[in-house]
Amino acid sequence: QVQLVESGGGLVQAGGSLRLSCAASGGTFSSFAMGWFRQAPGKEREFVARISWSGSNTYYADSVKGRFTISRDKAKNTVFLQMNSLKAEDTAVYYCAADRLPSFQRYYSGSVDYWGQGTQVTVSS
Repeated sequence: QVQLVESGGGLVQAGGSLRLSCAASGGTFSSFAMGWFRQAPGKEREFVARISWSGSNTYYADSVKGRFTISRDKAKNTVFLQMNSLKAEDTAVYYCAADRLPSFQRYYSGSVDYWGQGTQVTVSS
């Protein structure tokens, strides 16, 4: 059974940092694109960041570019999201997502194969 388990969320003051982790199990994820989406209260889910299966290509939403960094440890089937200079508008539930297909457009639309259960990030201003 495929599982994506996020961790690392919490409460942080504006300007602070958090590091999210997503551990994948139950499958072979070395060839999967992986990344993060988020959903704030009353808003639709939005793309945050994605990393290719090789780790050589990364994509970010404009709202987080320069502040967030995505990386992966293929040996451990784990993807990370380092979030710096956090703002109140970063408050959301963050979801890990994995997709077997290489299309960025597919991933960006949210049409991915697997989702995690989400982890809450709250940034106080």
